[in-house]
Amino acid sequence: MIFLKILYITNLFPYPENETRGIFITRRLEVLKNYGIKFDVYGPIPKEGNSLKAVRKIIGREGINVYKPFYELGGIRYKYVFYDNNLFHVFSKKVLKKNKEKKLSKEVATKIYSNNNPYFDIIHAHGMYTPPAGLVAKLLSEKLNIPYVVTCHGSDINLGMPNNKELYNDVLENADKVIFVSNTLLNKAKSFGYSGSNSVVIPNGIEPDSFKPLNKEKIKRELGLNKKVIGFVGGLINIKRADKFPEIFENIASTQEVEFLVVGDGELREKVEKECKKRKINVKFVGRVPNDEAPYYMNAMDVMILPSRNEGFGSVIIESQACGVPVVGSSNGGIPEVIGDGGIVVEEGENFEKRFADAVVELLENPIERVYLRERALEFSWKNIVKQEVAVYEELFNN
Repeated sequence: MIFLKILYITNLFPYPENETRGIFITRRLEVLKNYGIKFDVYGPIPKEGNSLKAVRKIIGREGINVYKPFYELGGIRYKYVFYDNNLFHVFSKKVLKKNKEKKLSKEVATKIYSNNNPYFDIIHAHGMYTPPAGLVAKLLSEKLNIPYVVTCHGSDINLGMPNNKELYNDVLENADKVIFVSNTLLNKAKSFGYSGSNSVVIPNGIEPDSFKPLNKEKIKRELGLNKKVIGFVGGLINIKRADKFPEIFENIASTQEVEFLVVGDGELREKVEKECKKRKINVKFVGRVPNDEAPYYMNAMDVMILPSRNEGFGSVIIESQACGVPVVGSSNGGIPEVIGDGGIVVEEGENFEKRFADAVVELLENPIERVYLRERALEFSWKNIVKQEVAVYEELFNN
């Protein structure tokens, strides 16, 4: 056991209207408590002007509506740092292509420093979104003269880095350690000029006591399902390829007596529901559920799908396998690494939706043993994952 105090800065944090946001941060911090490590956690939130709020309302995209200084979940207190964000800032970034990241990060770093006891041993940033937690960590590291670590989770590298290579490479190269949740994500960062000399790959994890096999047939009856079930858990958004669900479902249903279970919400939900109804596909849409209820729905599934156009890691894959459910996923991002031999990976390309549906049918006809899937998933327990992160802290602290 080591006695350290760590400052966490994360772009991925929960708030009252969305407790599951950044749940993989909450879970690792819950386990970290067992190591005698003390920590403070900060999440930057935009304080939006009335004009920006009005525009959001018109286009149907709500911001994060938080007014209290902190939010507590699972015994973890997330302290919020509010920074100014208005319509001009958004216009400058989207239209004028002016980079406001440094200005916003400096504002956040200054507030964290001035409102907190500056004694920490290490700074650990999760994410490189706006304002980049990694850049905030770098600025505070220079001020406090302590090491900083950055964990990259996926869309920060896949979507953010191509448009801001100079800033990303500056933050990553100067970090004492950069953690990537998959080898694929590390290699993607290297393709944008990052050397990788200070990198380590540590995946996200699962809580095996929560995600475990349950009575499948009983749950199906409770949900009113009586056939083989193909399921999805996640955001109904474009990057998850939710727009293609109706086509994938229709291809599967054309050869199999199946039902579909969709757990999650997002901007494409209404469109997907209407299209499935139009095609007369039997789909049960559950909406967003608390993270601790996800295993219940996963256990109703015979096959989980994740046809994402991009994915840093894909925690839902390991969660599904821990419940004894195999996964069919796309070949994008870290999905192939995570699926391993616990499902089927479908390469991008022509007729993707048809080939994806065929892979689902193949798993239905040739199921993988639930016990094997469970054993594979246990390698990704949060206990094992956090142990690897603590080893990183020990290395930096002892050097």
